[in-house]
Amino acid sequence: MGVGGKVAYQGARGAFSYEACLALRPWNEPEGYETFAEAIAAVATGECECGLIPVENSIVGLLPDPNRLIEEHGLKIVAEAWRPMRQMLMAIPEAKLSDLKTVESHPVALGQCRKSISALGLKAVEAYDTAGAAELVAEADDITRAAIAPAVAAEIYELTILRLDMQDTADNLTRFVVVER
Repeated sequence: MGVGGKVAYQGARGAFSYEACLALRPWNEPEGYETFAEAIAAVATGECECGLIPVENSIVGLLPDPNRLIEEHGLKIVAEAWRPMRQMLMAIPEAKLSDLKTVESHPVALGQCRKSISALGLKAVEAYDTAGAAELVAEADDITRAAIAPAVAAEIYELTILRLDMQDTADNLTRFVVVER
């Protein structure tokens, strides 16, 4: 076990993995990393006690990168949980649905919302993370830009939720695993 009781996750504060850390590992301090490679390496080196990593989604299937990296680093899976992924469309408070032109999010999240994005006539723009996209939208202060992220990201980055449940199916679930050295 590493020092400080930190749990590594991929993403920014407010991402689904961050939300999962708060729910599933409340005794650990969440430590965010930009990539799966960095989050998993932090566990492998002992920088973090464990990692909470998404490995499968009910809509898009197995997530190849995290699964490969967990195996490559020889980490062991000590627990798992399926969590609902409720994707929210959010923008700056002044924006209306009719103002939007683009929507930014993690590629997996965009994949989970393909039909909804198309129905709204928006152009999907890939970002490294759901909450990271929310942060970029907040900083840009542009009424034509939106993000798809968990509700907690709207709270953190002071955005307004314009549409609830953007995911294409109600049973959108992601399997998270807790990994240790």
